[in-house]
Amino acid sequence: MLKGANVPVPAPRVRVELGWRSGTGVPDVDASALLLVSGKVRSDADFVFYNQPAHGSGAVRHDGKRTSGGAVTDTLAVDLARVEPAIERIVLAASADGGAFGQVPGLYVRVLDAAAGTELARYDSQDATVETAFILGELYRRQGGWKFRAVGQGYGSGLEGLATDFGITVDDPRRPAPAPAAPAHVPRPAAPPRTTPAPAPGPVQLSKVTLTKEAPTVSLAKQGGSSGALRVNLNWEVRKQFQGWAAKLGRAVAQHADLDLDLCALFELADGRKGVVQALGNAFGALHQPPYIHLDGDDRTGALAGGENLTVNLDHKDKLRRVLIFVTIYEGARSFADLHATVTLRPQHGAPVEFFLDECTVPSTVCALALLTHENGDLVVRREARYLVPPRGVSPQRTIDQAYGWGMNWTPGRK
Repeated sequence: MLKGANVPVPAPRVRVELGWRSGTGVPDVDASALLLVSGKVRSDADFVFYNQPAHGSGAVRHDGKRTSGGAVTDTLAVDLARVEPAIERIVLAASADGGAFGQVPGLYVRVLDAAAGTELARYDSQDATVETAFILGELYRRQGGWKFRAVGQGYGSGLEGLATDFGITVDDPRRPAPAPAAPAHVPRPAAPPRTTPAPAPGPVQLSKVTLTKEAPTVSLAKQGGSSGALRVNLNWEVRKQFQGWAAKLGRAVAQHADLDLDLCALFELADGRKGVVQALGNAFGALHQPPYIHLDGDDRTGALAGGENLTVNLDHKDKLRRVLIFVTIYEGARSFADLHATVTLRPQHGAPVEFFLDECTVPSTVCALALLTHENGDLVVRREARYLVPPRGVSPQRTIDQAYGWGMNWTPGRK
């Protein structure tokens, strides 16, 4: 499509894919969406991005990044049938972290039918220079239906400038906190008790942390994530990525057969107790009692809130000595080859931490994702992204136990 062109969007549910080519010196890029009424958001809740990944209506969700060779995609899922009637258009934006879009090769946005996977529209950006944020396109209502328009409007003020332009209140960590009010010198009679209204939601925080091989660790406390819930999400491509592998073996992959990955956690408490949280054996854990880790559910399709989710209760972090988060293949493939997955650790307070899994080049069925260790009253997150190959007759769980010296006894289980 050319800039300014538009096409109908007949599908009720679409996948908006932002893509580019990675490489040395290429900034990271993030997709976002703004739901607008009369050109502005109604509130900060109408902004969907990496720190606020789902709209309250359920109509728009940020599904996260995937890598494949030298290509990277960041995806938004949009259920047009669930978009509130008041919403007139959905702006599809991109922001560059660590550089300008002139350094990002092959930048494009495309809209796909979520059910069929067919491409409905595509716009390739070819004239970016110093911009650090872009409106690549927009979905808008027209005569009872939806259309997509290629926009290609750049901003030099980054995601903050773009968001502010549409009415978002952005938290500025450089802004000093307001001074407390001076106490009144005149005594006043005690006021009758009353219900305290709920505080207004705070401004949107745009900060995030990306772990790499060169910078693999981060302190949660230094990012403001010292209490509340820490949500760990594993998001992956659930269909078609293993079809090439299966074809080489001369097997057909059924269209309904999805890859079933299991997000798990080995834990060691401060008192020495050890265990595992996993779907196998229905060991889902508990959030408000030991081990203070809970697996939200067993996602056998890759569609459960954008993957599998596990929660750690940071209010009890002093009772945790170490936690190893890992993933196993339960069925659907014999290896992680061609898996494109993103791991995101999202503390209730503070910046999210994300990293990508490396390409798998070994016949691995278990991957260590992240290691959380208790150090001086803080939990430190270390990116592992380590693929392991179980010896013949050894389970993936026992394999990862041996690699990290957990020392547990394992018995067969099922789910």
